[in-house]
Amino acid sequence: MISVNRISKKFGKQEVLRDFDLSFAKGNSYAVMGPNGSGKTTLIKAILGMVLPDSGEIQVNGASIKGNNAYREVIGYMPQIGRYPQNMTIGQLLDMMKDMRPMIKAYDLDLIKEFELEKMKGKAMGTLSGGTRQKVSAALAFLFNPEILILDEPTAGLDPIAVEILKAKIQKERSKGKLILITSHILNDLEELTNQAVYLFEGEVFFNDSIESLKEITGEEKFSPAIAKLMQWTLKKNVKTKELTHA
Repeated sequence: MISVNRISKKFGKQEVLRDFDLSFAKGNSYAVMGPNGSGKTTLIKAILGMVLPDSGEIQVNGASIKGNNAYREVIGYMPQIGRYPQNMTIGQLLDMMKDMRPMIKAYDLDLIKEFELEKMKGKAMGTLSGGTRQKVSAALAFLFNPEILILDEPTAGLDPIAVEILKAKIQKERSKGKLILITSHILNDLEELTNQAVYLFEGEVFFNDSIESLKEITGEEKFSPAIAKLMQWTLKKNVKTKELTHA
């Protein structure tokens, strides 16, 4: 459903992504991980069309995204930090987003109901707490019932009840066969919500396979220690990328 082909990107002299291939298949939920500066944010932004690669191509549903804005209609994106007009109310923001996609008439209102956002629709975005802004971001990501969900640190800043509501929603959409990409530093969340692991290091794909395969390769029974061992290997650089990458 998403194919990344020989993609590279530099910012000045810094090479952030280094000529790699990667694919994300429908029906899977991917944990996209890596230390700061590994390239994961740039990769996500490139998929969303917010960053233009220096070389290579990204395809969504078999079509190149270059010069093609229509593909974004199948993607729901939840940013780590949502930035919205401060004076716009929750209700106005939701109405504006609906107006931007007039061809869609059936909305996914699950999170709007679960987070009780209707009761707060008159509140201005600039007056909301960080957690409530996260709830709005989550509701917008799912609003148009997209085929692909890209969620950046989705549970960050949410209270425990909201975290469980969002997790249940992600699992529900995963059960429908949707493609889901999640970045998070909360490893327990990733183990609950994903079945595939992609680990980037210094702009390259260091690992790309199932979570079960990751546990088997590292000799760990749980996800967190498996990731910790993977991080140790990258820092020591005693394991070649190709030995752990099953693209």
